[in-house]
Amino acid sequence: MVGAAVACGLVSSPLTRSLKIAVIDGSPISFDKVKKSDIPDPRVSSITPATVSFCKDIGTWDDLKSKVAPFDSMQVWDYAGLGYTRYNAADVDEPVLGYVVENGILVSSLRARLQGSDVDLLCPTQVDSVIFPHRVGGLPEEEGSNWAHVSLKDGRSIATRLVVGADGGKSKVRKMAGISTTGWDYMQEGLICTVRVDEHHSTAWQRFLPTGPLALLPMNDDFSNIVWSTTPKKAKELKSLPSEDFVNAVNNALTKDFSPPPKSGFAEVLTNRFLSPYFGNLAPSATEEFQFPVKVKSVETDRLSFPLSLSHARSYAAPRVVLVGDAAHTVHPLAGQGVNLGFGDAAALIKVLEKGVRCGLDVGEISLLNEYENTRKFANLPMMAVLDGFQRIFSTDSGPVNALRAAGFNLVQSFGPLKKLVISSAMSNGFSGLPGLLRI
Repeated sequence: MVGAAVACGLVSSPLTRSLKIAVIDGSPISFDKVKKSDIPDPRVSSITPATVSFCKDIGTWDDLKSKVAPFDSMQVWDYAGLGYTRYNAADVDEPVLGYVVENGILVSSLRARLQGSDVDLLCPTQVDSVIFPHRVGGLPEEEGSNWAHVSLKDGRSIATRLVVGADGGKSKVRKMAGISTTGWDYMQEGLICTVRVDEHHSTAWQRFLPTGPLALLPMNDDFSNIVWSTTPKKAKELKSLPSEDFVNAVNNALTKDFSPPPKSGFAEVLTNRFLSPYFGNLAPSATEEFQFPVKVKSVETDRLSFPLSLSHARSYAAPRVVLVGDAAHTVHPLAGQGVNLGFGDAAALIKVLEKGVRCGLDVGEISLLNEYENTRKFANLPMMAVLDGFQRIFSTDSGPVNALRAAGFNLVQSFGPLKKLVISSAMSNGFSGLPGLLRI
């Protein structure tokens, strides 16, 4: 997905559209546009306004905009029932906080953009091996002698100035480039499925449970998407439940043990008396009461699950190779930032390659690629640290930690400037510093 986005961006830019580009994909590529299905696929992404701006720039938004489900509010609360925070698009003067879109539709829009372009689509095939040079530059050499050489499993081979590794968390390109990773397994699985709810809504709901967060995301009509992060044992149990029992389990997990609804307490007094008089309280949602989530009526698709982990490549770049998306970093899905960080990578790489072409540089020059790496690490690492911290804090069940979480929830809920900062940070994808429509 992210690799195709890079290709779309390069063919959309006057500076880079003359580059010879090949996309290698292990799946057959169909140019038939994916339509909204009667029942949405459970594999979805939550995309931010910054990602939407990027999609507009690379020419895919027109195909996407009628197939996404917007959400303009979000509610996050704790299983302990001691605190909550509501976010609203009006808090930052935006029409929406984000959109939920099926992954298949997102991929289809990228492929449609590449149709008719000069991009070579090599599929279905896979990379068999890549030979990278030890360094790039130095004394003049015969063209191609210090390029990367890619061998495909169908027998074809390619010599290229730059390999963009966008082949996922278990990246073969990253391994062949000798780039190591750091990270850890959360000992959790993410269970996903599509459900039908009792009424259409435009709110993203998320409750933090002792075993992991449960999110209920709006889809079109009366459908919603479930993302339930939990232990492997619990995920197996949930997948094996009869449909009716699973629906009851979801509703109980969203509503159990908070009656009456959580109220703001000490933090509200603190902000009203000491902070708001100086900083103001400009967030409309600061006065919104807790709302009960919509009720799930039925499960409409298979329940799928996948392991959750954090990983980060020690380097995003090496001679003739650069990593983007999950090949460079994977995060916990609790804030839906994975695909947005990946598109942020794509936008930053396109910008750097445009600079290289404009200055007459080799696009595989390591100094150029290091500029991309520095930009994206500056954006990705803080977000990864925050998400990992949230996961750890909310998976701890003890009285003092519960009270601390509640205070944090209520402080963000009551103090408008802090709430606006949280929303703006989540919506930006780390696109700051990028030109034009690539930032909000």
